[in-house]
This record gives sequence, structure tokens and C-alpha cells, in this order.
Amino acid sequence: MELIKQLLMGLILINAIIKLSFWKKRQIGIMLLIYTAFILWIYPLSIKQSKTQIENFLADSVMMQNVSVLVTVESGLFFAFCFAVLMGWYENKKHQILRLVLHYYPGVLLFLVLFYGLTQAAFTCTGFNFLTMAILYASTVILSMVLAIIAIKKSLPDFDLRLEIHFIVSLIICILGLIITVDGNIVYKTSNETLNFRNILLTAGLFLLFFLVGCIGNKIKWKLTQ
Repeated sequence: MELIKQLLMGLILINAIIKLSFWKKRQIGIMLLIYTAFILWIYPLSIKQSKTQIENFLADSVMMQNVSVLVTVESGLFFAFCFAVLMGWYENKKHQILRLVLHYYPGVLLFLVLFYGLTQAAFTCTGFNFLTMAILYASTVILSMVLAIIAIKKSLPDFDLRLEIHFIVSLIICILGLIITVDGNIVYKTSNETLNFRNILLTAGLFLLFFLVGCIGNKIKWKLTQ
């Protein structure tokens, strides 16, 4: 479970970088300054945390459920951004306010990830001055994000491809956010039951039937529209 939580935080960071790649340079610079200010503002709180407190927080099922709700809501906003682009809302002045909100929503989960990383840096750099450690941490994070944004724009110049990757990563984050709510307690007693091949074949048959109906219907629609 700890590995899943670490993976979730890593994907949140990657997804935030992908979202920033859709912005202009000046807007990216402003957001990076906000991240820097947040790190320098929050570091006095991070140095007061202990490893036990962080571990207890990550192991608290109630807190993880609250985080899961936040993950789901944020993933939904990223989904809405992707669908808004695909539906052509960016070309419609009627949805201008909604478009601006979805486009310039950077995500709040990254602030939690930055705070967690700052606490880990404080645990590691025990001999450093805390303010110096926070400045080095902020500089490393900002420089890494700038290089990552440049690399993404250079390697994936196609807007639609980056949008698709953004949607897929958001979907994975949403799934992992649901997984972290599992606390490992068995609520219901498991029952031993043999495989019901009849139901399995019925399910596979229905899937194949609907798949064929969808394919045939799509071909008929395409021929009619052409």
C-alpha cells in the first residue's frame, strides 16, 4: 500500500507538469513562483513533523478516504478539461468562464505532494539549516519542473497527444485514489465457491454480442453519413 501511495504522489506531480505544458510561459512562471512561495511559507510547519506523525497520517483510513474524495474531484475537473477541449468549448464564447476555470485550474493535490516531499527532505538533511534546506528543495523542484515542461513540449509537440496522456494519467490517479482507501481489514467472510463457467460464458457471450452490434452499427452509420 505504501508503494501505491508513493506512485500516486509521483503521478500527481507528472500530471501537474503536463497540465502546465498547456499554459503560456508567463503563466507557467507565475505558477512556479506560487509553488516556491508555498514551500518557503510552509517549511516551518514541515520541520515540526515527525516520521511517526507522517506514517500515522498515511495509515489513517479516515484521512485517506478524505484524500480520496479530493483526488476524485480533482480528477473529475481534469476530465472536464479534456472533454471541453474535445467538444470545442474553446471556440465557443458562451462557455468562456467555464473554459478559463478548467484551463487554468492547476490542481491542489500538488501542494500536498510538495509538503510531503519537504518533510522527507527535512528528515534526510538533518545537518542543514532548515531555511537553507527549504530554499534548496524549492530550487530543485522548480528547476526539475521547468526542465520537465520543456522536455514534454519538445518530445510531445502535438496538443491532442498531450491531452490524451493528461486524460489517461488523471484516470490512473482516480483509480489509485480509490485503492488507497482500502485499510486491509476483512469485513465479510470469504466463501469457497467453484467457478461458474456458465455465467462466465454468458458474460463473454454478451460482451461479444454487444461488441459486434457496436461495430456493425458504426459501419452502417459511417456508410449512411458518407
